Amino acid sequence: MTAPDTSHLPGAWRLGLLRGGLELKQFFRRRDQVVFSLAFPVVLLVLLASIFGGNEAATGVPVSQLYVAAMLGAGIMATSFQSLGISIAIERDELLLRRLISTPMPPAAYFLGKVWLVLVTGALEAAVLLAVGVGLYDLELPGDAARWLTFGWIFLLGTAACTLLGIAISSLPGSGRSAGSVIILPFLVLQFISGVYIPASELPEWMLNIGALFPLKWMCQGFRGVFLPESAAVLEQAGGWEFGRVALVLGAWCIGGLLLCLLTFRWKNRRDG
Repeated sequence: MTAPDTSHLPGAWRLGLLRGGLELKQFFRRRDQVVFSLAFPVVLLVLLASIFGGNEAATGVPVSQLYVAAMLGAGIMATSFQSLGISIAIERDELLLRRLISTPMPPAAYFLGKVWLVLVTGALEAAVLLAVGVGLYDLELPGDAARWLTFGWIFLLGTAACTLLGIAISSLPGSGRSAGSVIILPFLVLQFISGVYIPASELPEWMLNIGALFPLKWMCQGFRGVFLPESAAVLEQAGGWEFGRVALVLGAWCIGGLLLCLLTFRWKNRRDG
């Protein structure tokens, strides 16, 4: 039997765009999932800001604004690492990946579709959180292009790193049913030791050192540097925003995440061989 002629098929980039459109269409058709995904970090933000309200004694910066910046990082990681890892594990369990790899579609197109999904949902998540921060907690948006440029590269590098880690960790659960438990637990722990729920200035040094090994801590720190006044930098572990180190760590995780994907990703479950 001769192999099918694929010379006239669109390229991986074009198919990735089409796949991304399909992923987004499927996402927005599940209205309950859309509402929950966008509302969950907002609900956490409101709860944390209400419980730990007031100003931070050392800087006078409202605690609620610290949480807005931290939840930006957590929201991006939730839409990429957590949601992506769980959804890919479920798709593998339902044999969707096995069927896709048997079609002429380049494997890269599948992953590009996931990237477009994460970029769009992550941007929506960030827009909602910033709107809540401005409307409820008087968060001051940057007035210069340089800060928005910094926000842009932190968003893109952080999203890329967490997306690659989400793809890599999707191979860890033994089945789609166990994916939530396997993936949510490390993400929850990471939020606590990365300064999302508890300010970095109040965490033990050893916890901060462990959190500094992963991208979430650096995303949150970078976003605080973009949206908070310079006086708030004293609350960070090193007493500064360290944008250069933020870029270095996030860039390193993009490379490391890609290597992990290449080493660990599977199109079939272990039981399928």
